[in-house]
Amino acid sequence: MSRKFTTAPHSQRLRNFNYPLLSVSLFVVSSLSSPSLIINRNVLWEKMLFHIMNSPPFVLFFCFLPLLAEFDYQELLHNSSFCLVPRGRRLGSFRFLEALQAACIPVILSNGWELPFSEVIDWRKAAIIGDERLLLQVPSIIRSVGRDRILGLRQQTQFLWDAYFSSVAKIVLTTLEIIQDRVDSHISRNRLLWNSLPGGLYILPQYSTDPAQYPFYYAMLGKSPSQQFTAVIHTVTPLQSQISPVVKLIIAVAKSKFCAQIVVLWNCDKPLPPRNKWPSTSVPLSVIEGQTKTMSSRFFPHDIIVTDAVLSLDEDSVLSTNEVDFAFIVWQSFPERIVGYPARSHYWDSSRSHWGYTSKWTNDYSMVLTGAAFYHRYYHYLFTHYIASSLLTMVDRMANCEDILMNFLVSAVTKQPPIKVTQKKQYKETMMTQGSKASRWADPDHFAQRQTCMNAFSHWLGFMPLVHSQMRLDPVLFRDQVSILRKKYRDIERL
Repeated sequence: MSRKFTTAPHSQRLRNFNYPLLSVSLFVVSSLSSPSLIINRNVLWEKMLFHIMNSPPFVLFFCFLPLLAEFDYQELLHNSSFCLVPRGRRLGSFRFLEALQAACIPVILSNGWELPFSEVIDWRKAAIIGDERLLLQVPSIIRSVGRDRILGLRQQTQFLWDAYFSSVAKIVLTTLEIIQDRVDSHISRNRLLWNSLPGGLYILPQYSTDPAQYPFYYAMLGKSPSQQFTAVIHTVTPLQSQISPVVKLIIAVAKSKFCAQIVVLWNCDKPLPPRNKWPSTSVPLSVIEGQTKTMSSRFFPHDIIVTDAVLSLDEDSVLSTNEVDFAFIVWQSFPERIVGYPARSHYWDSSRSHWGYTSKWTNDYSMVLTGAAFYHRYYHYLFTHYIASSLLTMVDRMANCEDILMNFLVSAVTKQPPIKVTQKKQYKETMMTQGSKASRWADPDHFAQRQTCMNAFSHWLGFMPLVHSQMRLDPVLFRDQVSILRKKYRDIERL
């Protein structure tokens, strides 16, 4: 098998050659109009090209831009493992960003060039820094890079491109955040936060400068999330009796051995009930009356929440203690994601040219609603301080879509889908029958508003962050034909 490639040695015309298909490719692009200009500028370029041509396992693509119309430039970039980035008219070169975008490892040959954002970005993890005075050493340097490191370097180029260079807005925002770190050096982000997913722009140092406080670095630091959770129940209807859905929910959650405390967010227009109206529980029960009583306030980062895990619940959620325990165990393995029960999905409506929202039971999903879901408490802080105020105002005006916005945020940060766990299929129907007339599920405009939210959120981000998944996690022995006594979460099957 062979691969066709192009070279332009000396002043000869562009010719095609066939060489064996090799494992490593090197792509060189010159903005100069004539090959002789390179030779006149530095004869070492001619020697290096000849040296590379006779040093397998390299395939060299050397193209001059006036002749490049015959070839697919982007395809050449994407098919190359390394891209030479010599200096242009100045120290820097546009070829550097082109290589990053194409996941081609830049081989920097421009002595004295201070790479972009090098104050915070460790370019050794994404590029090969060469010496333009020692061009003949470049082939041996490239050849010494192992396959594992090549993969790591290419992955890092994609992370850096997406996080900091993929738009003018991100370049400007990165610049401003670096300046902010200089000004507030006592709460600045360290290089680990800038050079690891999800990147410095999604890490708000006002929350913490310790990487161990963020779920994205647990595995890297050998840390595990805390073994308990805080249940946060959003309440918008009056507490009528001891048989109200919210009372049953509090009792079921309090029985979980992982529950540290229960916090009730009272966003009801009615006065706050006295303490004796609430059920007695084995864990602390706190009731916080919302000052603004808005939908977005359910994700406010209250100081009372000190556990890593937050169990977000609607007041009309119907969950058993077994369901709560199992979902928490799953979340501990995926602390950076949303893990929960009610799932929804999105789709592209080509007839209307916009995004659609569906609650149909299908074989995939892209959202897990926060009416019954676990996530890390950092997302409360990020939701409140990162998302544009215009979107929060939209959510509060509609009294809807705050759960979709949280899913957008988490998926944009992690680039991953949420995790759905086993639930009873009548979840939505139970909520609709038990909820009051004020329930959002009873609002005929509820679904139409969520369609509008989907498109507004994706427009603000500039892309659709939601990722589809077909994975659902069930307890071991779930539905297996064995004695129910052998099953740990036996109550889930009875529901």
